[in-house]
Amino acid sequence: MKKIVFLLCVFALAAFAESTNAPVEQEAMNAWIKAFSILAAGLGLGVAALGGAIGMGHTAAATIAGTARNPGLGPKLMTTMFIALAMIEAQVIYALVIALIALYANPFLTIS
Repeated sequence: MKKIVFLLCVFALAAFAESTNAPVEQEAMNAWIKAFSILAAGLGLGVAALGGAIGMGHTAAATIAGTARNPGLGPKLMTTMFIALAMIEAQVIYALVIALIALYANPFLTIS
C-alpha cells in the first residue's frame, strides 16, 4: 500500500513539476488538473463506498448478533442500526458531493 501511495505522489509531483521549470500554456495545465480531478473523484468515491459498505456490513452483523442473544431488544437495536446506517451513508454522500465539486466546479481551474 505504501508503494502505491508513493508512486501516486511521484506521478503527481512529476506532472506539476513541469509548470515550475518551463512555461506551460494554461490550457495544458487545465487539462492536467482536469485529469487529476477525474482520478481523485473516482478513487475517492470508490474508497468512500467501500468503507461505507464495510461499515454497514459490520453494523448489520452486530445488530443480528444482538437480536439473536436477546430477542426482546430487537426493536431498539433495529432503530439504533437504522440511525447508524444513515450516518454511514451520509459520509458516502459527502464524498460524492466533494467528487462532483472536483469534477464540475473545480476551484483550481482558471477561466480563460
